[in-house]
Amino acid sequence: MRDRHVRVDPDMTEDATQNALLALLSEGHGGVLVTLKRDGRPQLSNVGHAYYPDERIIRVSITDDRAKTRNLRRDPRASYHVTSPDRWAYTVAEGTADLSPVAKDPYDATVEELVRLYRDVQGEHPDWDDFRAAMVRDGRLVLRLRVERVYGIPKGGNLG
Repeated sequence: MRDRHVRVDPDMTEDATQNALLALLSEGHGGVLVTLKRDGRPQLSNVGHAYYPDERIIRVSITDDRAKTRNLRRDPRASYHVTSPDRWAYTVAEGTADLSPVAKDPYDATVEELVRLYRDVQGEHPDWDDFRAAMVRDGRLVLRLRVERVYGIPKGGNLG
C-alpha cells in the first residue's frame, strides 16, 4: 500500500517498485536498525549491513551486550531504513530477526559468517587472526533480518 502523499511513477508496476526498493538495500552499507524497547517505543541504531538479495536477508554484526540485541531476543520484529545519497529515495525493510550464536571460538560458524559479512562490506581485513580474536572478545554475533515487506520511495519515484 502506498502512502497517499507519495506519487510513484504510474508506469512502474508493483513488482518493479518492490525491486527498486530492494535494490536500494544493496547500494550502500549503512542504515538505521529499528527494534522495540520493552515499553513499545522504537530504539534506533546506526549500523553497517550487507544485503543478500538471493536470500532476502540483511546481515548486521552486533554485540551481545547491546540494547538492540536484548530487544531482538525479546521481540524479533525489526525494521531497517536506508536512503539514497541525496536522501530523496528511501526503503524501509520490515522483517523478523534471527540471531546467530555469540562467537565463542575464532573459527566457529559465527566467526566465519562475520568474516563473510566484513568482506562483503569492507573488503579484506589486514589481519584476519586479530579480527577473529576480536569477534570472540567483543561477544559478536550476526543479526539476520529476513525481509518480509518493503515500502518507501524508489529512486525516481518522488514525482511531485
